[in-house]
Amino acid sequence: MISNSFLINLLRFTLLVLVQVLIFNRLNLFGYINPFIYVLFIYWYPVKKNRTTFLIVSFLLGFFIDVFSDTLAINAAATATIAYFRPVIMRFVFGVNYEFQSFKLNSITKAQQFTFLALLIVIHHVTYFTLEIFSFANSLLILQKTLMTGLASLVLCLLFISLFSTKKE
Repeated sequence: MISNSFLINLLRFTLLVLVQVLIFNRLNLFGYINPFIYVLFIYWYPVKKNRTTFLIVSFLLGFFIDVFSDTLAINAAATATIAYFRPVIMRFVFGVNYEFQSFKLNSITKAQQFTFLALLIVIHHVTYFTLEIFSFANSLLILQKTLMTGLASLVLCLLFISLFSTKKE
């Protein structure tokens, strides 16, 4: 029997890939800003699930984005990077709560949610744009693209989180 958690993650995976590929990859703000909202899958993925499965699914998420975007595995590398560093980021942001696996994403403060999402986006974008430009001579361009696209991605991801939040206040 297929669990409810599996179906929810499969639906998130599919919808985020479709929304990213069909809408946000075609959106080009100010000539060079393309928001990446599929990072939300890494944000929403359950903490207590198998880490190996999470890394494989995260890689596949980036791979599917690459296939439809024709970006030569840059998204797969960036997504696998943030999936790999997710426990370190969670330990940094959530501290003791993460160590004891005693928290849920809905029960933490808005500041912790924002910090966690912002760190995921920054690490993803630094990895992505470093691999895309692949030149340290263009470090300023990497920084500029990371900052501008990161801000756009963060705003849109926060909007998606607030729209699809299950917590009622």
